[in-house]
Amino acid sequence: MNNFKFFLQSYISNLSNSILSADIESMDKAAKLIFSTIKKRKTIYVCGNGGSAAIANHYVCDFLKFFRQKTKYMPKIISLSNSIETITAIANDIDYSKVFSYQAESLCEKNDLIIIISSSGNSKNIIEIIKTAKKKGITTLGFSGFKGGYLKKESDISVHIAAENYGISEDSHHVLMHVLLQYLIKFFEKKI
Repeated sequence: MNNFKFFLQSYISNLSNSILSADIESMDKAAKLIFSTIKKRKTIYVCGNGGSAAIANHYVCDFLKFFRQKTKYMPKIISLSNSIETITAIANDIDYSKVFSYQAESLCEKNDLIIIISSSGNSKNIIEIIKTAKKKGITTLGFSGFKGGYLKKESDISVHIAAENYGISEDSHHVLMHVLLQYLIKFFEKKI
């Protein structure tokens, strides 16, 4: 059991260091962008693959319910990772690389925001959603890990986590999502 204790301490230390490696200026810009999008009554779209899809769906849960409950604002937020029916139809009939961009072409409008979460930043469907956003003039906020890849380089605002481990990268992205949420609630909480 001493080995587990050492492993746990090491993991938590790596996680903490990774979270603290996030660029504060980028996080501040991200908070302002998210709030500005909500205030303008524009839509926030989120997406990611695998564990990052779960984080994308969690964004919807926390911002749609918790942010609305605690503030006077009613965010419009949709996960492009949420509909297995839509995703599998696009993947089967068109191509898996288009599962997010195909949806975005139909749904996204000017002044909307797309939050993209990807540890590698190089998945084909991540590259395609960024290209679609650029064509439509839609702002992107990217959360990446490892070396950041295409997502880090091409996002309008990039929050990069210097982690070489999927667990650390995803945990960091999830923690930072909660930090952004609670930071915004702190400033815009309903005064009862």
